[in-house]
Amino acid sequence: MRHRTLKIDSMIETRFESVAPGNPDPQVISEAAEILRKGGLVAFPTETVYGLGADALNEEAVKKVFIAKGRPQENPLIVHIADRDQLIDLADEIPEKGLHLSKEFWPGPLTLVVRKTFLIPDVVTGGMDTVAIRMPDHPVALALIREFNGGIVGPSANLSGKPSPTTAMHVLEDLRGRIDMVLNAGPVEIGIESTVVDVTVDPPLILRPGGLHKESLEDIVGPVSLAATKEQRKRSPGSVHRHYAPRARVMLVPGGDSAVLGRLLAELRQQGKAVACIVHSREMARVETGSLFRVLPAPIDFYARYLFRTFRELDQEGVDVILVEEVAEQGLGMAVMDRLRKASEATNETS
Repeated sequence: MRHRTLKIDSMIETRFESVAPGNPDPQVISEAAEILRKGGLVAFPTETVYGLGADALNEEAVKKVFIAKGRPQENPLIVHIADRDQLIDLADEIPEKGLHLSKEFWPGPLTLVVRKTFLIPDVVTGGMDTVAIRMPDHPVALALIREFNGGIVGPSANLSGKPSPTTAMHVLEDLRGRIDMVLNAGPVEIGIESTVVDVTVDPPLILRPGGLHKESLEDIVGPVSLAATKEQRKRSPGSVHRHYAPRARVMLVPGGDSAVLGRLLAELRQQGKAVACIVHSREMARVETGSLFRVLPAPIDFYARYLFRTFRELDQEGVDVILVEEVAEQGLGMAVMDRLRKASEATNETS
C-alpha cells in the first residue's frame, strides 16, 4: 500500500530557545504560543519524548506537522491538553473507566483513545471517529498549552520512522529548517512514548505499550487487554507505520546469551559489516569493549531513557548493524521490547 505524504515547500528559520525545565521564561512561552496561534510549529519537551506542537483545531497547521515529519497522513496524532476543561472541545464521550484512568494518571505518560467531537479535523485522527488525548507531565509542555489555551497535537518531533527525540538537539538534527521553534529544556525523563489505551471498548485495550505499565492500569480499572491485530492498533499513533528505527539494521539477541552475540559479531564482521552492540546484562558486558559496544544501565527505566539516544549516536558512527540485547517483558520492559521489535522489523524490511 502506498501511503500519502505531503511535501515541504521551502526551508524556514528555526528558532532555538533554552528554558529552565521547572520554571520556563514566561516571555519565551508566550512567544511560542503566539507561533501556534498563527499556525506555526513548535517543538517542546514532555516527560516521554520531545513533541512537535501545532494547533489541534487548525487543519492547515496540523498538515504542516505531516509535512515537516514526512509522516503518512493515515497515521493519527495525539492531542495534548493541560486542563480537563479543554476536553469539552475534543472528547464527545469518555467512559467511566477512562475517567478513572485520567484522574489517576494525568498528567503522565497515558494517552486515552475516545470518541472525538466534530471540532477536530479529520487530519488529526486519520479520518477515524476517535481521537487520542493526553496530559503531559512536564512544566514546559503544560505552560505552553495553558498559554496557548487549547489542545495542541504533539507527535514525536523527529522525521517519520527515525528514533524518537529525547533531547532538543535530536529535534534540530531532524527538523531544522522545517519548524518555527524548538524549546530546549534538556533531556527527557522517560525516553519511551506514552501508553495508548482505547477506552471506547471494555475491557480497555492497550494499543501501544509505553511509559505506563499494564499492571498499573489494571490496579485502577481491572483487566486490560493488549491489541493483537493491525486493525485494532490503527487507532493509535505510531503503531502501524515504520517507526523507532535507526538507519542501521537492528538485530535482536536473546538476553544474557553471550555465545549468540559473539557468533553474530564474528559472522557480520567477516561479511565486512561495521557492527555496534547495545547490551545491559553482566554476561553480555564481558564480551568486548570499545566505542561501538554500548553497555546501558540495567534498571529498565534507565535503559529506556537512553535507548533512542544511543540509536542516534550509533547511526552517527556510520555502523551497518546494531545488535541489541533483549530485555524482560515486565513493566516498562514491555514497551522497550515493542520499540525494539518495530526497529528490527523496519530495518530488516529495508536492508
